[in-house]
Amino acid sequence: MNGGEIIAQVLLNHGVKFLFTLCGGHISPIFVGAEKSGIRVIDTRHEATAVFAADAVGRLTGIPGVVAVTAGPGLTNTITAIKNAQMAQSPLILLGGAAATMLKGRGALQDIDQLSIIKPIVKWAVSIKKVKDIGPTLQKAFRIAQEGVPGPVFIECPIDTLYPESMVREWYGAKSKSGSKTLKDKAIQWYIERHAKKLFKDKDKTIFNSHPTKPKFPLHSDSQFAKAVSLIQKAKRPLMILGSGAMLQPELAGQLAIAIDQIGIPVFLSGMGRGLLGRSGRLHIRHKRKEAIKEADLIILAGVPNDFRLDYGSHIGSRKFISINRSKTELFLNKKPTLAIQADPCSFLVALSDHLKINLQEWLDTLRKRDSMRDEEIGKQSEENINGLNPLKLLGELEHLLPEKAVLVADGGDFVATASYTLRVRQPLSWLDPGAYGTLGVGAGFAIAAALVYPDRPVWILYGDGSAGYSLMEFDTFQRHGLAITALIGNDGCWNQIARDQVEFLGSDCAVMLENSDYEKIPNAFGVEGQKVENFEVFKFAVKKALEVNQLGKSFLINAIIGKTDFRKGSISV
Repeated sequence: MNGGEIIAQVLLNHGVKFLFTLCGGHISPIFVGAEKSGIRVIDTRHEATAVFAADAVGRLTGIPGVVAVTAGPGLTNTITAIKNAQMAQSPLILLGGAAATMLKGRGALQDIDQLSIIKPIVKWAVSIKKVKDIGPTLQKAFRIAQEGVPGPVFIECPIDTLYPESMVREWYGAKSKSGSKTLKDKAIQWYIERHAKKLFKDKDKTIFNSHPTKPKFPLHSDSQFAKAVSLIQKAKRPLMILGSGAMLQPELAGQLAIAIDQIGIPVFLSGMGRGLLGRSGRLHIRHKRKEAIKEADLIILAGVPNDFRLDYGSHIGSRKFISINRSKTELFLNKKPTLAIQADPCSFLVALSDHLKINLQEWLDTLRKRDSMRDEEIGKQSEENINGLNPLKLLGELEHLLPEKAVLVADGGDFVATASYTLRVRQPLSWLDPGAYGTLGVGAGFAIAAALVYPDRPVWILYGDGSAGYSLMEFDTFQRHGLAITALIGNDGCWNQIARDQVEFLGSDCAVMLENSDYEKIPNAFGVEGQKVENFEVFKFAVKKALEVNQLGKSFLINAIIGKTDFRKGSISV
């Protein structure tokens, strides 16, 4: 087996079904070996898209997503996406090509110090030195990516550790040939042969572990559990905020949903937690979180840090709060909890549901009444006439037209944030957004992953017209790999989330203006249809057509010309 085939076998043994890549000569044996082994290889048009796809696979399945990129610029093109995965706590393995072991530091093509670049943003970074080390190193990478706080790892794979031994020895022999046989020439030849012998020694003795170990993570103690139960039982208006950190065991999402319903505490859902209780869960509160926190007498943060989203802890203020988080850093970020529990939030809440069932109907009625009032306000704002389609009404129409199994991918600023107020996520693990890093450009990669993991479900990207520019080229990827994905672009010809405040405070629209471009024409180049939408009747027709086209295994793009509103005025986060 060559190095690429060894990698493929380890991936298979760890349940990997997809390998994301953008081709490069340094790494060809990896994706060729994967294809021969039955792993589906998805080649994208940008390395960042490949990483975003692997990130989303990790989030949706719990099994690390795997991506292979070539050396040098292939690796550096992944940096933003890898940092996004790190901050989102997504298990991911990045395989990077590199110059031959014998040529490192000697000016080989695309030879840079990759480990120094990538180390600060991954859990572990290592360079393969011998072919026999590939299997054990990759097996260790799977364990590290999943244990504790999940995250990305990087394995540098020099080109001569991947290709067949006979070919590499031929390369080495060609480099050592010379017309003369001086002592120096003989010394060089001896060095090259010695290096090759060490490189390939025991390469066929790889032992493949067919039973990957279950990842370890911190667990709550009996004392912590008892204190939490006591605090909750004494509270009259407890409130839970559940985020992505509670969804690190996606296979238990169903159990977690049942547990929350049994516990009976009203809950705000964010990040990967959106959709956990379905479209209309009785405990799910959607609006006015800040006001609800002020009225609560106990806050439970389940996989949520006190970062900018909670105004660095000032929303909670002096109120008692319990924080459950795998990450010690996030557990104590900006504010010390009344009770800090470094543990997996999902496991803790499932255990809690066996010991605690409370009735908070009066408190719940208060919160739900406020929700209804906010929905009415949004409904009135959606009927306002503006120049262009009112985005609130557009998204309200979409809410009624989307199938129950729809998976939503959020990639944008103002338009996507507006969608979070109006669209109700249908099922657990059906909303994918960047996370705390706020990265634009995740859309195509996340959608590719969702379409692969859920081949029988409609996948919709919600794009702002600014963010769409990062990945519309990936419609080529959708088409080549037979992925049925619909993209809806909220096109207001502007980076509106930035422009709204910039124009007011600084008096200039410099660098924030775009055009109402005909984005629907871009997919045509790849054999994919698109529709420009300027009224609601055409929009309804376009949604229906998109769903019909999806059934045929085709993608679709809707370019909706929307107007500007003040719905989210003053909401910019810093």
